Amino acid sequence: MIDAHVHLWLRQRGMVNGLPVYDLGNGRSQFGAEVCQMLPPYMTDGVNSAERLLSNMDFAQVAGAVVTQEYIDGNQDEYLRQVRVKYPDRFRVTALYEENGVPDTHSVDGIKICGGRLKNLDLTACEGVFAHAAEKNFFIAIDMADGDVQTGSLREMARQYPSLRIAIGHFGMVTRPGWQEQIRLTRLPNVYVESGGITWLFNSEFYPYPSAVRAILEARDICGMDKLMWGSDYPRTMTAITYRMSWDFIDKSPLLTDAEKRQFFHTNAQAFYRFGALPDMPYIHHMAE
Repeated sequence: MIDAHVHLWLRQRGMVNGLPVYDLGNGRSQFGAEVCQMLPPYMTDGVNSAERLLSNMDFAQVAGAVVTQEYIDGNQDEYLRQVRVKYPDRFRVTALYEENGVPDTHSVDGIKICGGRLKNLDLTACEGVFAHAAEKNFFIAIDMADGDVQTGSLREMARQYPSLRIAIGHFGMVTRPGWQEQIRLTRLPNVYVESGGITWLFNSEFYPYPSAVRAILEARDICGMDKLMWGSDYPRTMTAITYRMSWDFIDKSPLLTDAEKRQFFHTNAQAFYRFGALPDMPYIHHMAE
């Protein structure tokens, strides 16, 4: 399996609404004006490393992962380049766009745009970033503002750069009104959507997230299963569930065929993010069995 939406950092040093985000220990962070459980409480030192993720991936039988970024974590470009070099078969990584020109893209695979956090929500204002990504054969990962606020400008960019691979995150902000408009963008040949954060968005319902499964089916009916990819939003979602739980509620659902699950968990992401050969991931029995 391939996880299309994870985060990594050695030190969190971000911003939210103009206020700092930083580690307080025991998995907690100062998150603007409040204290938030940012990591599972056993990650006491605030380090969210590739090695810790790989341990989770190996146990949960996840072969590859795509590291995206967020303003709330701070720019992690330098660390992610090291991760990409150290684990080239397991990870694809992004550089963070921060509204200050095209980011440095050496030793990365794509560019992350935090669309909903931009000062100017018109994505055509970021045309230089789209052009650079298309020229370098990178992908764009984008978390968009709710509903259809940015769908028109992303459609324009996708059409202007038809060879550019674009992945919409957070399953189009699936619990917000008008989320289907983001899914409809995937009818364009170069636009896909990944489900990172879907368990966060349906957290009030909790495992096994029947409404999340129904949303995946609705998206499938809009654009086809070949445009959908699984993502966990590790590590923040791990404050509520285990890593395996972030995918097995879909795997256990009888509403999707085995072929559709293979597309969602593996085939689509392997082609989109251009993973090569991935390791076999044997099942490891655990002590509660």
